[in-house]
Amino acid sequence: MTEFPGRTPHTPIAVNIEMWFEGSFVERIEQAAALGFPAIELWTWRDKDLAAGAAALERHGMTATQFTAWGFGKQINDPAFPEQDFVDEIAAACDGADRLPGCGRFCVVGGDNIEGLTREQMHGSIIAKLRAALPVLEARRKMIILEPMNPYNHPDHCLYGSAAGIAICKAVDSPWVRLNWDLFHMQRFEGNLIDNLEQHREWIGYVQFADSPARNEPGTGEIRFSEIFRKVRELDLPLPLGAECLPQGGDARRAARRLYQADADSK
Repeated sequence: MTEFPGRTPHTPIAVNIEMWFEGSFVERIEQAAALGFPAIELWTWRDKDLAAGAAALERHGMTATQFTAWGFGKQINDPAFPEQDFVDEIAAACDGADRLPGCGRFCVVGGDNIEGLTREQMHGSIIAKLRAALPVLEARRKMIILEPMNPYNHPDHCLYGSAAGIAICKAVDSPWVRLNWDLFHMQRFEGNLIDNLEQHREWIGYVQFADSPARNEPGTGEIRFSEIFRKVRELDLPLPLGAECLPQGGDARRAARRLYQADADSK
């Protein structure tokens, strides 16, 4: 096995430094670099020293693929939440993304169910806010990737699965709004992973993965990742892929080795 298992042979991977490592932003980047990963992704960005992180990434020739611009704590599915507040936060996220090498997209979460509102009303609010942000996205050339969840890990959420996510993207009608196609959530909610990748590739702005059901690295669950990785390359989906998985037993090197093997088998 290679000394740098994060340097996968066929499919480049962006490791999620929030789930894989501990320490400061720079320390986590250094741990990713030590395993050979060419890229990272992250969740929160306002609590990070972006200048120091960018310097570390550039020193190792690495990039950042995406971060979470709008997480679970805020409800864009609430019609009473001001659209301008969302637009302002997306504009700030554009500034943050500009400071990280290679970062052209960021994740947005739809929000949990709101008492008294139908799913149609909540999705309508998401659509309205995404549309309101389009001038900023177009001017700054950044992409929002909206992430559908699954009901087992995220009960009482308002957005599950590919069909609902695609319907929102179609309603927004912009190449700057696509889906964060998280294979872990897709497997838990609907399965049929390869066929859905083929059928809906135009709506995929980014692909994340973790094995199911425990959300650990490939080789620990029910998904055959060698076939997934091969199909992703065949379909010319966006790369790197995001390894948003939790190393089993906290062993990042073993997780990277399992990931390397799954990709090696995808040739």
